[in-house]
Amino acid sequence: MDTRIKGKIISWNDDKGFGFIEPNEGGKQIFVHFKAFNNRKKMPAINQAVTYSISADKSGRPCAERVTRAGELLSNNKKTDRAYFSIFIPVLFVVIVGISALTNKVPFLVLPFYLVISLLTFILYKVDKSAARNGDWRTKESTLHLFSLAGGWPGGMIAQQTLRHKSKKQSFRTVFWVTVLLNFSAFIWLHTTGGASALSFIEVRTALNVPYGIIFDKKGHILKHEF
Repeated sequence: MDTRIKGKIISWNDDKGFGFIEPNEGGKQIFVHFKAFNNRKKMPAINQAVTYSISADKSGRPCAERVTRAGELLSNNKKTDRAYFSIFIPVLFVVIVGISALTNKVPFLVLPFYLVISLLTFILYKVDKSAARNGDWRTKESTLHLFSLAGGWPGGMIAQQTLRHKSKKQSFRTVFWVTVLLNFSAFIWLHTTGGASALSFIEVRTALNVPYGIIFDKKGHILKHEF
């Protein structure tokens, strides 16, 4: 859900077209550009009451967006097509995973795995956005990408859209889409003969509690191999 925050403009530079907003509930000042205002027919003024949403610039720094002044209505100028796409794709993928699991194309545990790791990824995004707003310790981008690569990208994609976090930084989104493609490719591979064989091999060894690896003697000769 798009959380709206109330504040007032405490500084503004007409020449450069930007300033800073102070939240009514306290906290760090937030950067605002003229392009973020819903109504651009008049310039902002110091001490003007505003309502806004939190977003991030291309460098990942927090900034205000969809800013309205007191008495103004917020027009629905969001890119709804992109919003629907960002929700539809992960939901569709989870449905596909569910169908594959129910028809025994992949082990059934693959479905709850995707659901759990997607939920964890969503939580990581939410915690990181909260940290960005409060100036606390941030979650590393590499951690977010790792969870996405492992299968949490549906949760990450939904978080980017619903929380409006990490949705504009191009370098982050580029790596994010790479993790999506890699994970999706791995999921497709599970449906091939090689993927099915690998899964069966792992399941059998896990059920028998057989260790993986190669045992060498002191001279480096193989005594026993277990694969």
